[in-house]
Amino acid sequence: MASGLVNMFRIPELRKRIVYTLALLAVYRIGIFVSTPGVDRAIMQDYLKTSSGGGGFLGLFNFFSGGALEQLSVFALGVMPYVTSSIIMQLMTVVVPSLERLQKEGEQGRRKINQYTRYGTIIVSVVQGVMLSQWLKGINNNGQSVVDADWAASVGGLGFTIMTILTLTTGTTFIMWLGERIQERGIGNGTSMIIFAGIVAGLPAALFSTGVGIKEGTYSGGELAVLGLTIVTVIFAIVFMERGQRRIPVQYAKRIVGNKQYSGQATHLPLKVNTSGVIPPIFASSLLMFPATLASFIEAEWMKPVQEALQPGTWQYMTLYVLLIIFFAFFYTAMVFNPVDVADNLKKFGGFVPGVRPGRETAEYIDHVLTRITFAGAVYLSIVCILPTLIQSFMSNQVPFYFGGTGLLIVVGVALDTAQQIEGHLITRHYDGFAGADGPRIRGRARTSQNVVAEEDTPPQPAPAA
Repeated sequence: MASGLVNMFRIPELRKRIVYTLALLAVYRIGIFVSTPGVDRAIMQDYLKTSSGGGGFLGLFNFFSGGALEQLSVFALGVMPYVTSSIIMQLMTVVVPSLERLQKEGEQGRRKINQYTRYGTIIVSVVQGVMLSQWLKGINNNGQSVVDADWAASVGGLGFTIMTILTLTTGTTFIMWLGERIQERGIGNGTSMIIFAGIVAGLPAALFSTGVGIKEGTYSGGELAVLGLTIVTVIFAIVFMERGQRRIPVQYAKRIVGNKQYSGQATHLPLKVNTSGVIPPIFASSLLMFPATLASFIEAEWMKPVQEALQPGTWQYMTLYVLLIIFFAFFYTAMVFNPVDVADNLKKFGGFVPGVRPGRETAEYIDHVLTRITFAGAVYLSIVCILPTLIQSFMSNQVPFYFGGTGLLIVVGVALDTAQQIEGHLITRHYDGFAGADGPRIRGRARTSQNVVAEEDTPPQPAPAA
């Protein structure tokens, strides 16, 4: 492990990528403390600590934005508008024929769809900026208003709204640009790394508050034992499931091409148990936060039951959350893995699954296996994500999101992905991986079954001609 960490900085290209990624993440964290004009973030922090809303969807919103909401930062919306726009575009590629054709046009089509996603991000940011500005105007914490009186009354009350929309939209666009630069020139997935940085930045504060609670006797011995055991169990389960595979045996027949004979070989088609990674919880949280946020901004009696029902911890919220996680697990898996294409590639290169006819029957068999393991992965994601609420029902004090659920899932999952990419750079340059030359290779979620199929579908090396 130590030699692997040292080798990371011996490769100039990898060293530049790591430094570049850390520099952009530092820029993001600095921007968290740049407040929007005309607000008092000290009052906002007190409001989130004392109000009941701070422990509900607003706390979850602040969690995903890396603490930007309590700072009333220009990054207060975080990457959620981009995630929401991505959800909408992926759904539209299924129902809109023109977008479906674009998706099948290769790199050029994907660039066009990404451009539409960027436009959608701006639209979502403007809508959420309007809602957030109106909500900030209505906050009154112990007689103190978050918005400065002069700003609230400027331009007939529209000055603060317009400025908030401009700053928040610009901040979200800048975060989106940072994520794309990390994806292109850095290491890891850009959007995931930004969410990862926000969660990890809040981890010391969570540890400190927990330590204070232990010192003051807030947590009992049994509660501490349950909390510690849960953290260890969840980390073990995440690593185990994220590395889990269902290997379908594949046999390649002997082939003669020209005067060369390609010998047959036995290999396998790895299908990951959790192909979708952390995408389902993020998508589900993003969708559930939107109606709850809308309900809190619209002062209508009929919207109050909606707001109360969609507070994290209620049975309605938990039920919808689990159902959405299962839906997005199947949906995203279907988006990134096509059994028909895999079966066609196997048939093209002379590969077949023993006991299954090539072509359509192979595609049906792969789809059947993938459906079963995807359901297992969706159940695993649901259990991990609702774990904080289950622990909260046992403990007398609030458990930080960092100690279970979506936060821990994102941290461990993104760490596995990044380590897998770094190890890939090391191995391609003839260095040992993190586990050494004879150790197991790290498999992150970025190495999907579709990528592995593309690698294993290459014809075997030629054997000496008979």
